[in-house]
Amino acid sequence: MSIFIAIVGLGLLILIHEAGHFFVARAVGMNPRKFYVGFPPALAKRTRNGIEYGIGAIPLGGYVKIPGMHRPAAGDLDIHFGRAVSEQPSLGPTVEELRRRLAAEDHPHSREAVAKLAAELERAELSPLARKAADRGTEDIDDALGPDAYWRARTWKRVAVIFAGPGANLLLAVVLFAALFMAGGGKATQTVAEILPESPAEVAGLQPGDRIVAIAGQAINSPSQIPERISGSEGKELTLTVVRGGEQVALGPVRPRKQTDGSFKLGFALRGEALGPVASSWQALRITGIVTKAIGESIGRLVTGDGRKEISSPVGIVQGSSEAVERGTESYLWVLGLISLSLALLNLLPLLPLDGGHIAFSLLEGIRGKAVAREIYERVSVVGIALVLLLFFIGLSNDGRRLGS
Repeated sequence: MSIFIAIVGLGLLILIHEAGHFFVARAVGMNPRKFYVGFPPALAKRTRNGIEYGIGAIPLGGYVKIPGMHRPAAGDLDIHFGRAVSEQPSLGPTVEELRRRLAAEDHPHSREAVAKLAAELERAELSPLARKAADRGTEDIDDALGPDAYWRARTWKRVAVIFAGPGANLLLAVVLFAALFMAGGGKATQTVAEILPESPAEVAGLQPGDRIVAIAGQAINSPSQIPERISGSEGKELTLTVVRGGEQVALGPVRPRKQTDGSFKLGFALRGEALGPVASSWQALRITGIVTKAIGESIGRLVTGDGRKEISSPVGIVQGSSEAVERGTESYLWVLGLISLSLALLNLLPLLPLDGGHIAFSLLEGIRGKAVAREIYERVSVVGIALVLLLFFIGLSNDGRRLGS
């Protein structure tokens, strides 16, 4: 059940990301053609005000189709209409006319050629595969030639639409962090909130509600001393003195367990004091900044080859989320906020096809005053996809080793 909740949570973050693109695109006049909960093919769909809303068969995340993400090119025609022309050579002259119009960037007449080709396709006898490709081609090219196409929009509109996806994930992370601080995740106390299953703390008999007053015979004067003393033991046995029901109780000895980051922990969380709205918002922004800096440093170490072990794939993300679910709702929401922030920062990397790559190219085109050639987009995208796949397989191998151990 915990794994199912973790997968649903990850899908929700992707859906929120796509919803950010969708609503900002509508706000700036780009009129998305489709918005799905889940990924196509559609289990159910309905068209309203020119937008196809649907529920996808793959119940993870969401999907939004923004018209004209790329300037239509003559080379697209072979992909869309090659099979149809081979089956019905009579379509060839109209396809060639459209090719000439696109090559000359004669967009008004190109749209007329698309309408002419669509009419001929309706009368043509084609196989299901050829018809599907051709119908999709006429739809995509007509959308790309329309006045609300993405590539036609002003630079600030394109940047706004693309940034809205990571921005939605970033906003969600801040809101979750602020809510958790308001609910009691603020300043730590010396009182135990929860115990991890099968942890050294559980074995020692530590219970929620216990107030830790001494570790290894040394009094605790502030909550920050608790993790410092435990990790500073470097795995040596410790005794805990807690106040339970008004009486002092000695627990242990117990040996802290070494973590993947080299620290030592007993496996419990301390209760926090609830903060007010203003303080919670400030702490949420502060935590966001700290995590952003840490992720940036991690990416920097990856470039030098030192951060390889820090990468995780969706398998590791789901595993970590499911473990957080087992620890309780509060722990899971903290992890969900961190994943949402990580997704936002990952998507802002200046690599195509990530959102950051589209933002970088939109800014470049705005500075140059003209579009970057389609061939350059494609070549840069190949490099970006290769790097993303490399990171995925490194993370998958890391997760495989962690799961195996």
